Amino acid sequence: MHLHELIAQAAKRLDQAQVSFGHGTQSAFDEAVWLVLWRLGLPLDTDLDEVAEEAVTPEQQATCAALIDERITSRKPAAYLTREAWLQGVSFYIDERSIVPRSLIAEVLADGTIDAWLSDQTKQVLDLCTGNGSLAVLAALAWPEVQVTGADISDDALAVAAINVERHELQERVTLVHSDGLSDLPGPFDLILCNPPYVCQASMDALPAEYRAEPELALAGGTDGMDFVRQLFKDAPARMSEDAVLVLEIGNEVAHFIAAFPNLEVAWLDTSAGDDQVLLITREALLQSST
Repeated sequence: MHLHELIAQAAKRLDQAQVSFGHGTQSAFDEAVWLVLWRLGLPLDTDLDEVAEEAVTPEQQATCAALIDERITSRKPAAYLTREAWLQGVSFYIDERSIVPRSLIAEVLADGTIDAWLSDQTKQVLDLCTGNGSLAVLAALAWPEVQVTGADISDDALAVAAINVERHELQERVTLVHSDGLSDLPGPFDLILCNPPYVCQASMDALPAEYRAEPELALAGGTDGMDFVRQLFKDAPARMSEDAVLVLEIGNEVAHFIAAFPNLEVAWLDTSAGDDQVLLITREALLQSST
């Protein structure tokens, strides 16, 4: 058997099993490529055209088949099986203690979308609900002059984040803090990044098994998905410097967001998923909406 045949076989099995994607891949073929290359010890950026005709031994076929079996029977995201996830080309460690990193905020960090709202006075950055620390790491890599705080209510998630901070040798610039929302974060911060639990109850009830394999604490946002966000908006101005901004991801909950905060002035940011999933809010806008 050749490598391209093994990948095609794996993709067919994933497709027939109707597994769900969204944790780093969007199709059975892409997930098959990821799992097969990883199991064979090949780089994930391998040019498939160059290796397509390489022979695969029976032993290699068996080990790949076993991994595909595990993916299908466990319904765990592939990232949990490989213990690795990629965001904007950067590799992160991940396990079941934290949500698989996939925040669209990573895109606006990488492409400079929010740089126009920042200045040379932007020195303190907060990544709230940091999970495995991926956004905190990406912020530190994007802006070498800033100090980053990564905060989460989950000690398990913070333990995973610590692995990634060390992995990228950012211990001097990224500090991890246990905090329930902003309660243990006095600030002031010049930029707050937040990918909060925002999934509404109806959506939680309909989630595929792959998403239910993740910590519910990182996903569930109450009846309309806005429970965490409401408290965040109340607490944030007191923790923000005068010209600070807050970048927030709300995913597919735009209707619930607008219903909850109809008078809040925000700037919607373009991402690969559209222009209604990530937004930017100034401190002034938060203060005005609360009066």
